[in-house]
Amino acid sequence: MQLTCGNIYHIYNRGINNQPVFNNRNNYIYFLTKVRKLLFPVCDILSYCLMPNHFHFVIGANERSIVEVKAGALQMQSFSAALKSVLSGYTNGFNRQNKRTGSLFVQNTKSKDLELGNKQGNYAFHCFNYVHQNPWVAGLSGKMEDWEFSSFKDYAGFRNGSLCNKELAIKLLSLNMKTLYTESYQTISK
Repeated sequence: MQLTCGNIYHIYNRGINNQPVFNNRNNYIYFLTKVRKLLFPVCDILSYCLMPNHFHFVIGANERSIVEVKAGALQMQSFSAALKSVLSGYTNGFNRQNKRTGSLFVQNTKSKDLELGNKQGNYAFHCFNYVHQNPWVAGLSGKMEDWEFSSFKDYAGFRNGSLCNKELAIKLLSLNMKTLYTESYQTISK
């Protein structure tokens, strides 16, 4: 994937054949630890949600995201190399834990450029909310803030997490923190 500095992207992937990629709380935490160590330094994470069989991130590409690096025999942007390391490292750990071999995630992680200010309105704002609404819409939680592995808890004031660049998200997505909670439930209806 090729990112452009200053653009916002929806990054997502799922387990092969929609199989679970997180079997327990420790799996989610292990994945987020890898994200903090490897992805956090090369992009601005605006929101995220980990689901049992897939994950979503909304990220802002910055100067560090697009630096060309060598990953084995390949030349790629630092964001792509970091994401590759997150997924392969997590897969190795998951496979050891579950006594399995082979790929865990679909081969090509998807990235969608959310184009700030596109003609359809604030698409990035809608995607930000879509990501947070995943567990609620899927019936995994009664409220969005009940799902532990989402940045919604941070934005709604139920947790003081530091993985997301909330200040940048507020600016880029025109978030109104006074109305965010209510708007988050209204953007996409259940």
